[in-house]
Amino acid sequence: MKRYIPFVKADPHVAVIRLQGGIGTSARAMSDRSLAPSIEKAFRSKPVAVALEISSPGGSPVQSSLISARIRRLAEEKNIPVFSFVEDVAASGGYWLAVAGDEIFIDRGSIVGSIGVISAGFGLTGTLDKIGAERRVYTAGESKSMLDPFQPEKPSDVKRLRGLLDNMHDYFKDHITSRRAGKLDPATDLFTGDIWVGRKAIELGLADQIGHLVPVMKDRFGDKVTFRRFGQKKPLFSRLGMQIVEDAVAGLEERAAYARFGL
Repeated sequence: MKRYIPFVKADPHVAVIRLQGGIGTSARAMSDRSLAPSIEKAFRSKPVAVALEISSPGGSPVQSSLISARIRRLAEEKNIPVFSFVEDVAASGGYWLAVAGDEIFIDRGSIVGSIGVISAGFGLTGTLDKIGAERRVYTAGESKSMLDPFQPEKPSDVKRLRGLLDNMHDYFKDHITSRRAGKLDPATDLFTGDIWVGRKAIELGLADQIGHLVPVMKDRFGDKVTFRRFGQKKPLFSRLGMQIVEDAVAGLEERAAYARFGL
């Protein structure tokens, strides 16, 4: 209540932004669009710091980049320090979000890393023949049907895809190297897509310390510091029709992403 009473100095507060789940554009995933209002409000609340509470197996590299860029832009504009606190996992795009913090704190059991890029799909060649269906595709542009799952895989398509993945991987590596400049272990290749747990991640420079949000923030800003939480708001009612199916599929994909890390 102190902040509503004129001339009474309010206790300092830390704005806590919850970043949990997969990253993408589905209704249930984290995206720049869905998180923007919460991130903007958190920085407008005049906190002494912003704490990112992270548990994410990753997802869309572009959405990861947009969310992280928004956090960094506001942090620099308002001169507010940002601290990342990893819970279960900050892997792939989840780690991209973690490096938005000036410091990264983890639990001894936190899984960190997976700095790589993946593309996965299915080959369904011959499936339509078995059910007596015929697929008709017409294109203008030789690359429009690249990696069509109903056609035999073409070496030229695979080569082109690998080039795209390598370009995205280079972007990911450049971002991590820049944000963790002077901290990463130069003797270890950290960009193979491998993961590390707890203290090993700290030894390699992927994180800074073992620590949890409340005690670390109280240690930095005093016992009177308070916490105001901000996060992505889920819709009260899911949209009907195909959106329910899309969200169900997105949920399965998210569970599969967590399962890759034994979670």
